[in-house]
Amino acid sequence: MDMVLSGFAIFVIVLVLLAITIVFMGVTIVPQGYQYTVERFGRYTRSLQPGLGLILPFIDRIGDKINMMEQVLDIPTQEVISRDNAMVQVDGVLFFQVLDAAKSAYEVRDLERAIQNLAQTNLRTVLGAMDLDEALSQRDGINVRLLNVIDQATTPWGIKVTRVEIKDITPPIDLVEAMGQQMKAERLKRAVILEAEGVRQSEILKAEGEKKSAILEAEGRREAAFRDAEARERLAEAEAKATHDVSEAIAAGDIQSINYFIAQKYTEAMKEIGMARNSKVVLMPMEASALIGTLGGIGEIAREVFGKDGDGRPVRTSVPRSGE
Repeated sequence: MDMVLSGFAIFVIVLVLLAITIVFMGVTIVPQGYQYTVERFGRYTRSLQPGLGLILPFIDRIGDKINMMEQVLDIPTQEVISRDNAMVQVDGVLFFQVLDAAKSAYEVRDLERAIQNLAQTNLRTVLGAMDLDEALSQRDGINVRLLNVIDQATTPWGIKVTRVEIKDITPPIDLVEAMGQQMKAERLKRAVILEAEGVRQSEILKAEGEKKSAILEAEGRREAAFRDAEARERLAEAEAKATHDVSEAIAAGDIQSINYFIAQKYTEAMKEIGMARNSKVVLMPMEASALIGTLGGIGEIAREVFGKDGDGRPVRTSVPRSGE
């Protein structure tokens, strides 16, 4: 009896242990950022999301453990011949994310290797259609073209290519030296052109300055001539008015006005004689009474020529003589 109980106890213990083992086999914990594919008798049935997942032991099994986070893939360095037959070494980096775990697991074998080869071939295609100068100066355009082509090609694999970047484009050493010499020549050429432009601009500004100076000088001369003419005109008007006043004074018999006018002209004439450059000695009466006596004689002559008094008799004027 004891033997029977012992055998039954062992059976129960084994059965419990087997049940516990089966339960543990049916429980799967999926970490965050991953999805597990479930295969039933070798056929894909579903994908387990992050957290606790249950499967049927001995019927279902875990297929592939797919990383659903964005991943970085290096594009190895390779030699590419550009359109102008320049050999360059190019490498890059690619960012992608799995969107469909089943497609990435069952539509392609070795996903990362497939993406890497696809990126390399498209990189050769894009750079081979460009000149070296374009490849060096249009990296953004190359990145966009590669992104569109690779993303479209990998869509059936259930992934999304988010970014493609060219890291380095390295021409041969001799080509780099030639490019350096070309750049130096271009800079020297630019410097010579800028210097010539500076000289040309300086000459233009100088000519414009001389032109403006000549215009201002001509305007100054014109203004001076205008003012001189105006001064002469006013002087002539003054002379005419003075002559008119003297004529009226003579007609009216005003001997004092005649004497003043003649004395003024006499004094101005003597002043001009004294200011002449070739005059060394000037003889002139020094006594004012002699000058007035002379002017008085001239006045008497004028009176005899131009008029008489109201009685028809000649008008006599007493003129003080010298020494009186």
